[in-house]
Formats: sequence, C-alpha cells, structure tokens
Amino acid sequence: MKQIPRFSFILVPLALLALLCLPVGLVAQATDSASDSAAHTKQLESKTFTLEGGKVWTDTGITLEPGQRVAFSAQGSLRYSDAKEDNGPEGLTRNFKDLIRILPYNDAGRGAVIGKIGDQDIAQPFLIGASKEVTAPINGNLSIGINQANSDTGDGSYTVKVTVYAADANAPKEVARQVSSMPGIDNALFQKIPRRIGDKEGNPGDMVNFLILGNEDEMKKVFTTAGWVKVDADVKATILAGALASFSKESYLTMPMSPLYLFGRQQDYGWAHAEPITVVASRNHLRAWKAPFTVNGQMLWVGAATHDIGFEKDQRNNGLTHKIDPDIDLERDYVEKTLSSTGLVAEVTHFLPKDPLKEAKTATGGSFHSNGQVLVLKLASSGGSSATASK
Repeated sequence: MKQIPRFSFILVPLALLALLCLPVGLVAQATDSASDSAAHTKQLESKTFTLEGGKVWTDTGITLEPGQRVAFSAQGSLRYSDAKEDNGPEGLTRNFKDLIRILPYNDAGRGAVIGKIGDQDIAQPFLIGASKEVTAPINGNLSIGINQANSDTGDGSYTVKVTVYAADANAPKEVARQVSSMPGIDNALFQKIPRRIGDKEGNPGDMVNFLILGNEDEMKKVFTTAGWVKVDADVKATILAGALASFSKESYLTMPMSPLYLFGRQQDYGWAHAEPITVVASRNHLRAWKAPFTVNGQMLWVGAATHDIGFEKDQRNNGLTHKIDPDIDLERDYVEKTLSSTGLVAEVTHFLPKDPLKEAKTATGGSFHSNGQVLVLKLASSGGSSATASK
C-alpha cells in the first residue's frame, strides 16, 4: 500500500454533491427474465406476505434454485414522519437527506419494496417496486423487505404476492461448485506468479490471494453483478471520472486506490465494495492483473484482496495510509462469497502453493497473516466444468 495523497480528501464533498442526482443502479444479483415469460412454465408455489412498516426484512421461507423464476406484485402504502405524503411500493423520490442514510439498497428510494436471494450478509438487494419478475441466479433463501434503516421506519404496510415458477430445462442445476482441483492450477503455474505485489520502489506488499479464470468481459460482469465498483488508480483520474460521470453512487465509491505493481506494471483493475459513507476509512478492495500467460488457453486474472479497517502511519515516510485487517484470509473469503452469489461462477477451489506465504509485512510496514491458500474461481462461461475436477 502507498501513502494516501492529502488531495484525495477533497473528493468527499464532490462525491456528496454527485449523489444528488438519481443513481444509476448496479446490476442486481437477481436478473430480469430476458426470454420466456413465467406464464409459460410450471407454477411451483404462491404465497402472500404482509410487510409491516416497522420492519426491514422478512424471511419468506422460500428456497429458490438456479433458474427458477419469481414474480412479485406489491400494493399498499407507507408514511414517514418527515415525508410530505404517503409512498407506495416504488418508494420515495431520493433527495438530499438520502446522502446521510444507509439503506439496504442505496440505488432505490426509501420505502421501496426490495428483495434478495442467498446469504443475508452477502446477497445484493434488488428493487421489486410494485411489480417485478426475476430469475434466481443461485440456490438460496428468498427475503423481501422495505428499503429503510432500522432506526428510520415508516407507518403502514405492503401486501406482496410471491409466485415461483419452475426453471427452464436448460437452466444450470449447480453453480459455484466446490472442486478439489482444476487442470492447470498447480505449482508449475505458481512458479510464474509472484507471491506478493509491490510498490513502485519494489517494496513487497499485499499477498496474491485469488485467481480468476475468464475473459475480461466475464471478469468485469461478475464483479459488477456482485456489487463491486471499479476504482480509479490515482487521484486525478478519480476527480475527472467524478466530474464527467453521471453523478451516481458509483462516483462516490470510486475513491482513489494507489497503484501497486505485479508482472512489471500497475493493476489493470481496482474494485471496491463498501457502503459509501464509510468508504474512505473502511472498504473491501482488491487489485487485479491480467497474467501474461494463459491456463489451458483460458485468460487468467491474478489478484490481491485486503480489507481497509482504518488508518495508520506509513513507516516509510511517517505519512498516513490505510490500515488493513491483518487476517487477510477473511477478505479472500469475502471475495469468494460475493462473487459466488452472482450465479456467474462455475467452479471454486483453493490451492496451497509450495512454500506458502503465511506471515509478512506490507510495503507500508503493517503486518498480515494467512493460511497460505489461494482462491481460484472459474467463471461460468469460460470453458465449462473441468472434466477432471472432482468434488
């Protein structure tokens, strides 16, 4: 990691102003059905739920499988104490006060009906509104709720009808399959991959702790679908992007990420995953490089993921830098969970290289520890399942 330029702190007011406009939504974890209507498939179950205004999430008790379609219809109204009028399932129009609210789904208005599929702590919420049809990307539990904070609830209720339809015959039956090995992922490969990334002066830094097999478009899609946001490599680029972009949540999350080096060049991509108000001091972030070689003809991305938990003194120059969580395996696991929740990951494995890196210091003097394993993800359309891999 590198000293944080003081200039970067002026970006916060700019980003706050940027969010005054309606945000451009990230790709939802559950995607809109693009072809056959749910009406043409077998209905599996239908339930009606009441969402009370004083509660955020409701567990439907419905477990979905990949490819199953879910149709929602909602009606009713809520009233917030500071609102001038009632709002329906689409929620209130966003305004300036929304900048200081942390909502479950920041790209929709307060009071909107929302949903999510999968792990409560990882799954990306999606907007339901008055009517919505989605396709489940993974196997997981369905929750529906109201886009509001626990400390700022409304009066009233919604009635939401949920109808589940069978998956198409060609829908995947299993995603993010855990396998014990993948062809080409071996010690011969890791002899070509440096164990650590470094700064411009060559000081060793964060540990390489994940690999992704998939082309560039597939790689970008899995991150954006999981709610990660592309981050610029320096302060000037961030200011320019913030000024020219459509002033959305995305421009607020793209706080600068210092350039670090692997394969003789700085990162090809930086990605961040955080609530916008806390992004400066605390965020999940990673850097990724396209490897100068392939694995069995497949494009390989090599990355280092860490979790910023605050600030500390840079021991090289006494400046200020981000402090990372020393247990970096937690961030590696966070990458696995978020990306696997998209339905875009075909296979998952962990590889322990020869002479694994288990403890070290970053380029700025901070320490970290690991079990030495490297996460490997094969994206769904990057060549199908491994013929020789086993569960």
